[in-house]
Amino acid sequence: MTAPSMTASSITASAASFRAACLFAIAGIGMGIGMAASHDHTLMPVHAHINLMGWVSLFLFGIYYRLHPALETRRLALAQVGLWSLGTVVLVAAVAGLHLGYPAFEPVAALASLVVLAAFGLFAVLVFRSGGPARAPSPLMTPAE
Repeated sequence: MTAPSMTASSITASAASFRAACLFAIAGIGMGIGMAASHDHTLMPVHAHINLMGWVSLFLFGIYYRLHPALETRRLALAQVGLWSLGTVVLVAAVAGLHLGYPAFEPVAALASLVVLAAFGLFAVLVFRSGGPARAPSPLMTPAE
């Protein structure tokens, strides 16, 4: 028996956000452990960017998309998650380069910042166009008859 495959068209924006957030969290936690073990906190700003942009922001996007099911399968929502993730990876790498003393990473950081801004712009468009109220959370318990 084979496991069901997940195609790109069947993944939802919230699932993509939650998965990417988990990967960023693992990277951020690993980096934090590495800094603590080495007593070298040179890359603390990189650690902060990974955790806030990667883990926290993506998880919050995922929650919004989960609460707005009409957006879940929209290509624009998936593109927003992908663009945010890509921009975050490039920005984190550029911030690392800058903090390690390589000024040539400045334009890379600037470009990645614009990519992240564009991704947030897409999210804002989705939020303002969604119009409808969030789906009511399903009750954890149902009343007895």
